[in-house]
Amino acid sequence: MPGDTPGERMAYLVQCMDRLGIERLILSQGYSEDKEPNPPEQFRLENDRVMAAVKAYPDRAYGSVYLSPRLPEFSLQEIDRCIRDGPMVMIGEIETDARCNVPEMDPIAERAIALDVVILQHAGLRTGGNPPEDSTPYDVVELAQRHPKLQIVCAHTEELTIRIIRSTKNVYCGIAGGDPMSGIVEMAVRELGAERVIYGSDCGGRSFGSQLCKVLAADIPDSAQELILGGNLRRLLTPILERKGYRI
Repeated sequence: MPGDTPGERMAYLVQCMDRLGIERLILSQGYSEDKEPNPPEQFRLENDRVMAAVKAYPDRAYGSVYLSPRLPEFSLQEIDRCIRDGPMVMIGEIETDARCNVPEMDPIAERAIALDVVILQHAGLRTGGNPPEDSTPYDVVELAQRHPKLQIVCAHTEELTIRIIRSTKNVYCGIAGGDPMSGIVEMAVRELGAERVIYGSDCGGRSFGSQLCKVLAADIPDSAQELILGGNLRRLLTPILERKGYRI
């Protein structure tokens, strides 16, 4: 995205949002300048960039804290700095340098429950197998079952993911990312119920339009589209938004 500052980049995103009728974004990961693996100061910098963008456009963006279970104590400090004592309202997307079923994720999950916030977890099943640190939907389910009060969104959901998460009611299907494949949203609604399906853009890695059309072109009721495009996430975010005095 063009722009040399978080405010300038957010201004460009707002122009795109206005063209497509998008009310708000949830921002994470700043400029995503990965160091592989990221040191603590890089996570802090990315989170500071997100908070600067939210401050520039408070009516158009919420922030989500970027962290890693590879750095458990630091991650807890960032959650407190950015959510408990700052403006952010979610956790994630979690960095892909450690699988989300590792014991180090447990204190992060417990802090999320204590603060009434949702975790967005990157997960997928790659052709040829996942890298060792890359979470699968099975890992998301394992974490969610260890913490039944946790609300967690399994990002980049595909067909097999829908079946894997189906029986774990505190795991939500995030449909951001990938091509707008015909039938995927219909399957998610059929298998999980519309109340567990959540739209996301994955911008700037993907376009708003390609991800919106997954929902708008799906053969599902208007009521299901309304839940997927905002109602479900609004419901999940209501406790933290009310606590911070934000408009819902």
